[in-house]
Amino acid sequence: MKMKRLAMVAAAALAVASPALADLVFPSLSYRTGPYAANGIPFADGYADYFTLVNERDGGIGGERIKLIECETGYNTEKGVECYEATKGEGALVYQPLSTGITYQLIPKASADGIPVHSMGYGRTSAANGKVFEWIFNYPTNYWYGASIAIKHILDVEGGDISGKKIALVYHNSAYGKEPIRTLEKLSEKHGFELMLLPVDHPGQEQKSQWLQIRRERPDYVLMWGWGVMNQVAIQEAANIRYPMDHFIGIWWSGSENDVKPVGDKADGYKSLNMHMPGADFPIYDDLKKYVYDKGLAAGNGDQAGTVLYNRGMYAAMLAVEAAKKAQEIHGTAKITPAMMRDGMEALEITQEKLAALGLPNFGPEFKVTCENHGGSGLALVQQWDAKAGKWNVVSDYIAPDLDVVWPLIEEDSMAFAKENNIELRCK
Repeated sequence: MKMKRLAMVAAAALAVASPALADLVFPSLSYRTGPYAANGIPFADGYADYFTLVNERDGGIGGERIKLIECETGYNTEKGVECYEATKGEGALVYQPLSTGITYQLIPKASADGIPVHSMGYGRTSAANGKVFEWIFNYPTNYWYGASIAIKHILDVEGGDISGKKIALVYHNSAYGKEPIRTLEKLSEKHGFELMLLPVDHPGQEQKSQWLQIRRERPDYVLMWGWGVMNQVAIQEAANIRYPMDHFIGIWWSGSENDVKPVGDKADGYKSLNMHMPGADFPIYDDLKKYVYDKGLAAGNGDQAGTVLYNRGMYAAMLAVEAAKKAQEIHGTAKITPAMMRDGMEALEITQEKLAALGLPNFGPEFKVTCENHGGSGLALVQQWDAKAGKWNVVSDYIAPDLDVVWPLIEEDSMAFAKENNIELRCK
């Protein structure tokens, strides 16, 4: 009964969001309800609005209109798998699970079904090894890269030497939050810093003990792998103990307006990584206004434009559209299949010229996907919250990950997965 209900919900969303004769199907595993809704909503809105823009302005992709099927997961792994099962038969070209837990469950399912998964900056980091994970992509970056970039930023601030420093990781006690631990342990060996691990249980509203420990032990820096309400609670707790905000750095899922605005002026100076630029100062927003907002076609309440997570949803949709275009080019047909979409994703190249042509100049880094590398360049920037201006300021160039540390970990983990699952390596 539950599966039937989910299928009906998906069909209803499809009917509302899409015109007749839509042919290219993109499911959206969204969460507009539950403790993570505040962060799930802007991503889902950005994802939907970009597809609407392409339909309204361009008539779809290669003349084929886009059908968006939105299915509510509540950021629940079981519901996410149910949404996948309920929607995959619609001709889904690619899944964006927007959850590391859901991604881990979909890796074997989608691989067996021959449907690509794009876990953009989340999910299983070792899926960057395309020799093992044929159907899984996590470009333009991943959690292990992010961990090394955060440490590189700290090294830059500290003049290149962090030996003897103490760095704490406050993390969501889930598959997502645990992702960077192994990398940080290796980096602590390389650079000589002490690593403190402080898990926070779902959904993250209770963190008193963790921050009392931080007040007592006073680490030099705090990193955060948080999501939803956990982020704003952590930033508020840091403010309560007067922890220096410019020494508090979140991953890109801990750096949205929703994370800092509830804390007010005391959040000033907080930093996070980002895989793209914040803000609405891009030409594409003129097109969104003309073809989407002014026509009353915006997703949700239409109030998320320009926010970090709206931009990220838009970015994810843009990458999906560009991969679909590439698939159409490779196979010489506009009516692509999931297998063709996979080929387009594996041949995707994003240049600054392409970004500018799409109305997103300098929005993200250049990267190229290959058979061997499904993870892109791995670059990310550091942004800092300006409470007075109410915006994020970019305070670094794009920073490259420490591949000497991270790529051997990716190879080790992916090869172990290949051995356990009898996967024959590709790209020979």
